[in-house]
Amino acid sequence: MDSLQAIKQRFEIIGNDIHLNRALEKAIRVAPTDISVLVTGESGVGKESIPKIIHNLSHRKHAKYIAVNCGAIPEGTIDSELFGHEKGSFTGATAARKGYFEVADGGTIFLDEVGELPLTTQVRLLRVLENGEFIKVGSSQVEKTNVRIVAATNLNMHQAIGKGKFREDLYYRLSTIEIHLPPLRDRVGDIHLLFRKFAADFAQKYKMPTVRLSNNAIKMLENYGFPGNIRQLRNIAEQISVVEENREISSEKLLQYLPSKGTNLPSVIDQKNSSSNFANERDIMYKVLFDMRNDINDLKKLTLDLMKSGDNHKVQEENKSLIKKIYKEDSSELDNNNNNQVEVVRINEKFNFDDDYEFAETVDDDESLSIQSKEIELIKKSLEKNQGKRKLAAKELGISERTLYRKIKQYDL
Repeated sequence: MDSLQAIKQRFEIIGNDIHLNRALEKAIRVAPTDISVLVTGESGVGKESIPKIIHNLSHRKHAKYIAVNCGAIPEGTIDSELFGHEKGSFTGATAARKGYFEVADGGTIFLDEVGELPLTTQVRLLRVLENGEFIKVGSSQVEKTNVRIVAATNLNMHQAIGKGKFREDLYYRLSTIEIHLPPLRDRVGDIHLLFRKFAADFAQKYKMPTVRLSNNAIKMLENYGFPGNIRQLRNIAEQISVVEENREISSEKLLQYLPSKGTNLPSVIDQKNSSSNFANERDIMYKVLFDMRNDINDLKKLTLDLMKSGDNHKVQEENKSLIKKIYKEDSSELDNNNNNQVEVVRINEKFNFDDDYEFAETVDDDESLSIQSKEIELIKKSLEKNQGKRKLAAKELGISERTLYRKIKQYDL
């Protein structure tokens, strides 16, 4: 059996991380058997190297090795791609076709992104794993195949099973042996080694001197999170090799090639939670409005009572104090109001504290301040202003035309 170092050289694997070595050792030990293997790890960690090692160290090495990206094949054609189809089995099937499982008979199939398989295809795959049988699309004849399956995924399979997106029985058949490849951020000691290897390869490819990192740049590179893992590091090395004229790269220059660790992906909003939050906010808004109405009624009653007592100066002070309590206005603004007026903007009312103002004429204990009456009043005014055109009125009111129509029917306007 080849040594670990020989395997690394043969398959161009760079690094001495203990977790990487453990994954390679498991691949070497399981290769001579026909046990199915599931390779796990984040996108870009190099999962495609493991099935190649397993195939080339197995007794199947002289047979076919086929790699299939399950996530890149449309759901409607993946069964045909994997298991084949008969002539006329669907529109466009002008001839019979062999699938990958038939072509790779005696060899190895690598199913990359196996977590993306449709549930119906998962049932077919489970049958192949259990007894080596499959049926072509459009056929009723059972066929046999002798293939070894190595699968890979970057998904959390237990979460996928919990959500009903992946069959639990298929998972346990695929993961007889599970090999996990660590992310690059957990292989800090290998980051600079990989960068040097990539830099040397690109220097040879583009016929230019090899770029080198300063000590500070090396530390910066090793402290970076690399969400894209080895694929991202290789991309950075190629960019620097091509773009930079100076072959000595400082930390300041390297920083320009390290994207922010955050992402600009759109967030997924839970519709149920969104509706619930909107309802809660609406309830809070109504509560605030009703509390404001009660406070204003209290203010008017207090003003009327004090006016009847004849202490006009006290009226002004009491009103100022109550308004400050309700709206938290700064006392200096009230004191500097030359017209002795306080304007409550939210309800567009003015309280005038001049001596000759008749409060009794403006205060009505029975006055209705309901939200519904104000809403009706606003709708009427907007319709009159826009000559009955609902579309323009709805736009002015900030509501949909459908909502305005419903309100008109509701209030019989």
